[in-house]
Formats: sequence, C-alpha cells, structure tokens
Amino acid sequence: MTSAPGQGEARVYEPMIGVNDYLRLNAQRFPDRDCFVTDDGRRYSFVEVDSRVNRLSSSLAARGVTKGSRLAILATDSVAYYEVVLASLKLGATYVPLNNRLTQAEVTTLLGRAEPVAVFASERYLDTARESAAAVGGVTTLVALDGADGGEGEGFEAYEALVEAGQDVDPRVVVDDTDIVGLAFTSGTTGLPKGVLQSHGMIKALLSLQDNEYEYLPGEFRYTASPAFHIAGQALVLDHIKRGFTTLIVPQFDVATTLRWIQEGGLTGCFLVPTMIRRILDEPGVRDADYSHFRSIIYGAAPMPPTLLTEAMEVFGCRFIQAFGASTEGGMQAILTSEDHVRALAGETHLLGSIGRPISGVEMRIVDENDRDVAVGEVGEIITRSDAVMSCYLEMPEKTAEALKDGWFRAGDLARRDEEGFLYLAGRSKDMIIRGGENIYPIEIETVLMDLPAVASTAVVGRPSDYWGETVVAYLTLHEGADLDAETVRAHCKTHLAGFKVPEEVLIVPEMPLNASGKILKRELRRFLVEDGAPTEVSQAAAGVSS
Repeated sequence: MTSAPGQGEARVYEPMIGVNDYLRLNAQRFPDRDCFVTDDGRRYSFVEVDSRVNRLSSSLAARGVTKGSRLAILATDSVAYYEVVLASLKLGATYVPLNNRLTQAEVTTLLGRAEPVAVFASERYLDTARESAAAVGGVTTLVALDGADGGEGEGFEAYEALVEAGQDVDPRVVVDDTDIVGLAFTSGTTGLPKGVLQSHGMIKALLSLQDNEYEYLPGEFRYTASPAFHIAGQALVLDHIKRGFTTLIVPQFDVATTLRWIQEGGLTGCFLVPTMIRRILDEPGVRDADYSHFRSIIYGAAPMPPTLLTEAMEVFGCRFIQAFGASTEGGMQAILTSEDHVRALAGETHLLGSIGRPISGVEMRIVDENDRDVAVGEVGEIITRSDAVMSCYLEMPEKTAEALKDGWFRAGDLARRDEEGFLYLAGRSKDMIIRGGENIYPIEIETVLMDLPAVASTAVVGRPSDYWGETVVAYLTLHEGADLDAETVRAHCKTHLAGFKVPEEVLIVPEMPLNASGKILKRELRRFLVEDGAPTEVSQAAAGVSS
C-alpha cells in the first residue's frame, strides 16, 4: 500500500495494464473502428466486440467459470473463437486451444490432461467434443460456436444465446504477470503430451517483441493465416487488438480468398507460412495486380527456400520480415528484417538462408554440449533468455528443468553464427519435423507404427521439401517372415493420427543403421534421403502427399 501525496488514506494500486485490458481500452479510444471483419462482409467494431465479450464473460461467470478455470476450444477460426479467448483474459481464466486436425483419441488425451470446465466447438467438431468430454468427465458446459440450433438436445448451448444472456459489464478481474492465461499442447501425442503453461507476463512480453520488430504502421488492416489454435495466431490477433488494428477473420486459410482480400479488400499485410506463399504465387492473375497498398508480409514457422522468397519479393514488392522462435514455449528469438531482405536482393543472397539476428529484448547464446559458447562459424545449440518464456510444462517438472536450465530456454535448435551475427539453422537436436508450419514429433508416429504386429523397429525422419518445408518419412524393419505394405501402414496411422502426421513415404528396410549402443542413427537415415539412397536394399512404397 502507498499513500497519495497530501492524503492520509492508503490506496491499493492494481497491477499495470495487461493483455486483459487492451480490448476495453481501444473500445474507448476507437469505438467505431472495425476490430474484426469476416469474409462474408460482417464487421464488428471495437465497442461491439468489447460488449459481446463482456456479456460472454458474464454468462460464463454465471456457470461457475472463475479465475483459473480452463476453457477448451476445438474449432476453426471465427470471431466467436477470439471472443472466447478475450473472455478468458477478462475472467482470469485459461484458454486451451486444441488443434482441430487431431483425432478423437488425441482430443480425449488432451482434454484429460487439461481438465477444462467448458468446451467450445465448431459445428463440424461437435461429436468429437461431446464424446471426448464425456470420456474425461469434469466438463460442465458445452457450447456450439456455430450452427442453427447450437446442438440443441445434445448437451450443447448455442453460443449466440450465451452472449445475449449476459450483462454488458466488464468483470475487471485483477490478474498479475504470473497468472496463467494459456495452456497450449506442443503435440497431440498418444502418450503423455507436453502442456505449455503461458502466463499473462509471457503473452504481454511477446506482444511487445512483435511491436518492436514487425515494423507496423498506423491504421493497419491485417490477416494472419496462422490458425487460432497456434500461439502465432493468438499473439498476432491480440497484438492487432492492442494496436487498434483491424483483423480479417477467415475460418481456414484459402488461397483464392487471401489473394482476393490482398488485391481488392484493402489488406495492408499478412502473416503466412512459406507453403501458403507458394500457393498464392501459383494463383492465376497474381502477377497482374497492383500491390502498392500492401505493406508487409511476415513469414515464419517453417524453412523458406531462397528461390521462393526471391520470387515473392519480386511479385509483391512489399517489405518482408522473417520471424523465428519457439513461440509456444520460448517466444520470438530472431528476426530477419525488411532491411536485411533488401540487402539480399541487392546481392547479399546468403542472407536469404538466414533466420536473422537476435531480436531486441532477447539474450541469445550458441553453446556446445557443455553450455560453453562456440566460436563464430561453429554449430551449437540456441539458448535464450527473455520475458516471453513459458512458466513451465504442465505436471512435468523434469522436462521443465531440462528446457529452462539455469534460466535459459532451449528448444534444441542448432545453428551457427557469422561475423555479423546472422544465424543459420543447422538442424534440430530433438528431431522435430516441421511440415507446412506444423510441428511434428516423430515419437508420436513411431509409437503408433510399433502397434503394427509386423513391425520390428521404426524411425521417423523429415525429408526436405520445397513445398512443405519437410515431409514425413517412416523407416520400418519387419519381423522375420512378416509382410506389410505402405498403404496398410498409412491406413493404420490415419485411424490414430491427424492427417498431417501420417507419413508421406514408408520405406521398408532389412535393417537400420545403428551406433555402438544399438541406437538408430537418424542422421544417417536423413542423409540417405538427401542422397536419394537407402541404408540397405529398400522396398519403397510411394504414398500420396496428404494435406
């Protein structure tokens, strides 16, 4: 407590402005400005969104949602999706965004870990949400975000009815930087997933890093193709709200829709992953339009082929900014600025292969296995310190200690640094595969593959791809006398895994390359893919690329 000058009574000061305040403040500052615009032309002003979120918060509070309650969301992007996130912020609750591509079994596993009191679902996921919620128990409220009747008679409340029933009063729940706002799962594993607990302080710091590095201009109208269940989708839209920008909301990324809004709808900028940029450049008429109004493309989440980047820069003629980081757990870490891109086009083409330099507000080191700094040009592991770091993993203290050793966050990314400080990735020590912006953990797929009786051993690795960044390749050895084909393997995976995790290729080999301890040498398997060979005689069954 402190006393105001000249007054005898002490006054309790609330915490500083937080993420939960941004919508309310801009509803006061820009009441009539569009906050959200949907593809069908519906416009939601800042004051309207603030009113709707207040009423949603009121209805949820009446159903027992309090500070610390968890609200799970299984849906495609919508205004309602982001209103649930914003209501969580106002109530001091924790939103739990679930990847809508996950299977029934994966959703059930994650709900069991999250223990939400409410689940919000799009119409197409109502059955999955209902069955998963029933399987784990503890869910007292089911809400259908869309649909005519909201799942009437099937245990769901209609979202719009929930909004209409509430009072337009800001709950003004006091939160501080240590309170948890988000619970994000790094993967939908059939085993024990890692749940990342994200604090108000982490999200606030992440938005500040974006403000510093994304070269925004006043009055932006932006679209993020990163879905709302990704931290990038959440953080970018929350930053738009913080800045008073207008955001285009589209259920799922669509090439023609995105290009139409860029060419005709007045968008000033987008966040896209490289695969999306490639698809846009392949659209008819993309080179015939005037993009002088278009200010910037921010990209990331997957490797960007230099030839693709050069082509995109020539077509759109706008600023390009590459963001790199482990945003779910470790926030933004490096940035390749628009100035760096200009240098690359002017002849320093090696910069197109860089992920940039450490961003302001982040301390970075490149270290060896003993945490000693490596010399310029040598490969080491990226470790960082910043305020935009997770609090911990849910109920996984050992994993938390590994990731946050001595206060330094480590995601397992390997890189080298040149004399100017530019970073160049050299792989990932944890073998994660990034396909079209989706993080894929091989252990998930390997666990499913080992359920096949014919399989003796398996290893899943990524093959470099100009289109996807990486594609999933599964190596298998079979038990003596067993028989198995690729389509049978893929069909099995499809029943247990999201589509983007199903291997595009299945390679059946007589034996795996092993080290002296009998462990499979994945680096050798990757090398054979790059060299278009195989560790031994291979029976390859090609599989179609899944989306």
